[in-house]
Amino acid sequence: MENLADTQLSDAYIETFALGRSLEWKIHLYFKYNPTMDIPFEDGVTRFLIQLPQRMRPGKNLFIIDLLLQIALPFLILCLITFILYKHVMKPLKRLEKATRRFSEGDFNVRASEALTQRNDELTRLSTTFDKMADRISTLIIDQRQLLADLSHELRTPLTRLNIAVDCVEQDLQSQSALERLRYESSNMQGLIDDALTLAWFNTESPKLELHDLDITALLQVIVEDAQFEFAQHTVKLLQPDQEIIIKSAHQALTAAIENIIRNGLFHTPVGKTVTISLHQESHFLVIKVKDQGCGVPEEYLEDIFKPFFRIKQNSQDNERLVSSKKSGYGLGLALAKRQVLALGGSIRAENINHEKTTGLMVSIRLPYESE
Repeated sequence: MENLADTQLSDAYIETFALGRSLEWKIHLYFKYNPTMDIPFEDGVTRFLIQLPQRMRPGKNLFIIDLLLQIALPFLILCLITFILYKHVMKPLKRLEKATRRFSEGDFNVRASEALTQRNDELTRLSTTFDKMADRISTLIIDQRQLLADLSHELRTPLTRLNIAVDCVEQDLQSQSALERLRYESSNMQGLIDDALTLAWFNTESPKLELHDLDITALLQVIVEDAQFEFAQHTVKLLQPDQEIIIKSAHQALTAAIENIIRNGLFHTPVGKTVTISLHQESHFLVIKVKDQGCGVPEEYLEDIFKPFFRIKQNSQDNERLVSSKKSGYGLGLALAKRQVLALGGSIRAENINHEKTTGLMVSIRLPYESE
């Protein structure tokens, strides 16, 4: 063995050397010393051995590389993932939190899903659920506020009359007439409060009424007989099949709804004229139509007549309130009828009758019906 370039192999190395490494072999760092590279000559006997110097030992910067690979790089990836998650999750949650805070402060028009229209995930569904809740709560609050304001307005006039009647009784002025006024106003106020509470119950609770088998033809006949007795100077006409028709419905709610609609038609029909009630089947529905011979309703108010306390001043194009009276009512009848019909799974609508010989208003009730 001949040393070249003034290099000197250690005795320990010479004693333990058995096999050099080919140039194609990989160098591993678990050796204590740098490996010796073995380059054979063409004669098959001579071999050129090169022991790499320590400065050429791979892994000189291994600690720094390990630090970068095991700590810095995972940290950067974690930061990137965190940022993405923040943008994807926390930002919508902040919008939802902001919408909730604004809603709690009284902004009932705020909605959370407006900024999430491009997404379809759990947060979108959460925002949609929030919006549905906000719609219902805002509707309930606004309706309750409106109902309270309208009720306060409607009670002011009869309370004033009651106070005047009480003064008359105390001063012994027309005591009998004052007592009759007291009974009348007290009865009107009791009916108003009962109807308002019933309407508030329907609006707040959205009840599911218990349904039973009900003969609709017999029910209509009884209602028409009662209406004819109450409004003896009018004609109440009933058109319906001769055979009985059994439907699933709630007796009290359906009766009250039909009575309110018929009474409303009779209130607005001149004396001697006719209110016609008809019953027929359309597909999977029973349709009850109440036609009066009044002056009808302006087209722009056909939906508004089902709102609480909504009344149209006669001979006027605006919706100015009428002074409460037995003739005008309090504007709760049709509102209650609509809530009751909706609770029964049906629908209600109004339209004007503009025939050559007849004018008036027609209110139609559609109730679900499956014939056997």
